[in-house]
Amino acid sequence: MKNKTIKKVLLGGIMTLTFACNSKKEEPPAVVVDKEQIKKEIQAKEDEFAATYNAGVLKNIGYYADDATSFYQNRKPLVGKEEIIEFFKSDLGRNSNKLSFKTTEVFVSNDGNQVVEIGYFQVVDSTSTTINRGNYMSLFEKRNGKYLCVRDMSASDISLQ
Repeated sequence: MKNKTIKKVLLGGIMTLTFACNSKKEEPPAVVVDKEQIKKEIQAKEDEFAATYNAGVLKNIGYYADDATSFYQNRKPLVGKEEIIEFFKSDLGRNSNKLSFKTTEVFVSNDGNQVVEIGYFQVVDSTSTTINRGNYMSLFEKRNGKYLCVRDMSASDISLQ
């Protein structure tokens, strides 16, 4: 009788351990990331930025995050949206150049909350002569449902003279 009780307890323990170890853990549902749609959304942000700059009036278009840092050639990093905007305002006062951007690639995080954009830029003067061109890289984070640029940098294809 004692042996039967011990066997039942052991069998019950083994079964409990077996079921406990084999239970499936609930995994969060997979996030579906539409890379092409995100690329279009980022290109639209670039187009809006260029159109605003080219119009000669800088307004808050929701491109840069408040804590953004922008790296331009031959100068210290511009830290914070306000400093970046002040740089563009001073640039607007000196010329009538027009700029454009072309998003060539996006690398999207698995959850879609971060995007690295690779692109091409061009700056032309009032006669449509190219005065600068090159490539850029921007890091966007999704904040409050919208992508904001938190870091960007560019490299010109035209050598300094």
